[in-house]
Amino acid sequence: MINRFDPRQKNLDDIFSIAIDTDIRNDIENIADGIFSPLEGFVCQTDFESIVNQGRLSNGLPWTIPIVLDVDNETALKMKDAGEVSLVNNSEAFGVMSVEDTYQFDKLKVAKEIYQTVDLQHPGVMKTMNMNDVLVGGKIHVFSRIPFSQSRKLRKTPSETRNEILTRGWKSIVGFQTRNVPHVAHETLQKTALSLFDGLFINPLIGKKKMGDFKDEVILQTYETLLGSYYSSGSAMLVTLHTEMRYAGPKEAIHHAIMRKNFGCTHLIIGRDHAGVGDYYQPLAAQKIFNEYPDLDIEPVFFPAFYYCKKCRGYSSAKICPHNSEEREELSGTKMRKLVSSGTMPADHLMRPEVAKVILSYTEPFVK
Repeated sequence: MINRFDPRQKNLDDIFSIAIDTDIRNDIENIADGIFSPLEGFVCQTDFESIVNQGRLSNGLPWTIPIVLDVDNETALKMKDAGEVSLVNNSEAFGVMSVEDTYQFDKLKVAKEIYQTVDLQHPGVMKTMNMNDVLVGGKIHVFSRIPFSQSRKLRKTPSETRNEILTRGWKSIVGFQTRNVPHVAHETLQKTALSLFDGLFINPLIGKKKMGDFKDEVILQTYETLLGSYYSSGSAMLVTLHTEMRYAGPKEAIHHAIMRKNFGCTHLIIGRDHAGVGDYYQPLAAQKIFNEYPDLDIEPVFFPAFYYCKKCRGYSSAKICPHNSEEREELSGTKMRKLVSSGTMPADHLMRPEVAKVILSYTEPFVK
């Protein structure tokens, strides 16, 4: 639930205000709604350093991605003096932050610990190095939501998803994180998991992504098309997650697991290169890190890479398919993007034709 703050109790025009962009506002709403539980605001220095150094909050609870508000030195001083700060987005005051802490941080250390590299070609590293020099920590109170838009029509709070899970009678729920349009390998993986669990929770990430990723509206429309045509009614929930991709590989896999636990999932699918980018992470790093977090209260479900075997005439993996690489047709988001970029309709065994038609209907389906 959103932490309720009654602006009538205080004239917000009389307190210091700061402008918040929509990406940060999304994360503020995620805090307020419990998607980022147990966080109640932007992390203070003690928690920040514990997250960076140990992958846990200072009280020992698992948390791997610092959720922070960065400002310049002058703004930090004004916020600290004010104590309470009005949060403004697109000229609308939507919340209040109670300032508890202001502190500086080592950007290179953060990059190395969270992203395991200091290479500026990594989008997470580049963002970290471009941040302001001071972080401000403190609890937030939200009294106005982001206005409705088509990209937010499937957004739900953890309270809403848990109630729906209860209504459906699901006891075991497997989550699927995605930032891509669905291809048949994804569908095969999801349906394999669905054969083991009561329900499937498909949770596309809607928010800032790197250049070349599919646009949010394309991801949403393709998933709605796929579910309407190829999934049994009531077997899956499609709910959007509004935050940005960090591309933090194993650290982000844990972050994704915590969010899906908050939504009510009992399990989460973790693929071969979950939340990865380029070749910064070992192929199974996002799976191995779960050994360090036996206290997550959500179980990872590990899957190998799926490929299409021409001899088996279906999707398989090296664990169950005996045929050599000449018989295998590897499938990836990168391959799908190349096909779409050339205006080529992917073969039916790679992508459902209804899904491909949706993508090809966009003049520019990719983030610029």
